Amino acid sequence: MQPHFVFSSESVTAGHPDKVCDRISDAIVDRHLRQDPAARVNAECVISTGIVFLSVKARSSASVDSPAAAREVLRAVGYTGQGGFDPHACTIMTSLYDAPDTSSLTRRPVNEETLDESALEKLGANDQATVFGYACSETPCHMPLPIWLAHRLAQRLSKVQPGSAMLTPDGKTQVAVEYRDRRPARIHSITLLACQYDGRHPKPTQLSELLRDAVIGPAFADLELRPDERTEVSVNPQGPVVPGGPVLHAGLTGRKTAVDGYGDFARSGAAALSGKDPSRIDRVGSYAARHAARNVVAAGLAERCEVQLSYAIGHARPVSVLVDTFDTGRLSDAQLLARIEAHCDFRPAAIVRRFGLRSLPQRRAGSFYQELAAYGQVGREDLELPWEQLDYVDALRHA
Repeated sequence: MQPHFVFSSESVTAGHPDKVCDRISDAIVDRHLRQDPAARVNAECVISTGIVFLSVKARSSASVDSPAAAREVLRAVGYTGQGGFDPHACTIMTSLYDAPDTSSLTRRPVNEETLDESALEKLGANDQATVFGYACSETPCHMPLPIWLAHRLAQRLSKVQPGSAMLTPDGKTQVAVEYRDRRPARIHSITLLACQYDGRHPKPTQLSELLRDAVIGPAFADLELRPDERTEVSVNPQGPVVPGGPVLHAGLTGRKTAVDGYGDFARSGAAALSGKDPSRIDRVGSYAARHAARNVVAAGLAERCEVQLSYAIGHARPVSVLVDTFDTGRLSDAQLLARIEAHCDFRPAAIVRRFGLRSLPQRRAGSFYQELAAYGQVGREDLELPWEQLDYVDALRHA
């Protein structure tokens, strides 16, 4: 990577069609796990003008009304019927499949949180996957600055939308950061896209003033690095976007993987995270890799750290664990790898047990995974996520 560069990342609001699909998929996962913590679920969603399609494959004792879950999510993110998409009247098509005992889709359901050490070793990965976790010292939550700022703006935008009769739930944000000597130096540009019910209201100048005051200002208010006189700020740069949402463009589960992760600043496994129960190693492995990388950076052992885990079907332990600190480590990458492997258990069932991933929907009032569907599945400061805990800092520092 060059020492001087500009890097940008995007985020979207919870009402963006792709994120609506992620949230619906995870709401179905939540409902299954709330009733049956051992459930195996794979839920995917497509949304377009006036229609939602759900594909749900499950091995579960739970009784889940998937269409009702979809309509509840649509209402929760702000769709009311205004602007052409009505959560009450839209058509919902379903493909529901109850996986039998012999199905290759699922093994015999088991709650990994109840297993002993010998059982953990016998429960191998149910798919092949390579996943990545990343952390850096640019922000308090050890996330790259561009995606962290983009999420802050998207969250602020989502709070403005319900209070405005003129803005739909769909929106986008993008932040470009100028780096000097590989460190954030200034805010290069900010772009906001706020979809409107009527292209005539508000007028472009009014909308720009509204979002500068209600979104950009508060998002940067407590930060040292703020937009300066050279920062280019654009609001709906190609004119009004009407009405946005599923009426304008279709949505699909798993299409915003960069938004879920590190904003393309760091690598990801590219697999969808939403819509999968904790038996899926591409989901839980990503959380475990992030946990290890963040604890390395928080321990002061590196300014940047990437942890890569590779799994083969049927094997409990990763076939490969790699660490890269991009020449910022206080120790060699080999030394850090030895410390990580000594303290972090990357076996799939061990990850589920350590983070309590099957019982979280019950412990969080029935809603956990759907809360991850927008504004990132790592680096969240508004949610208490077990993989964001800094509980291995001392162990890694003094190993």
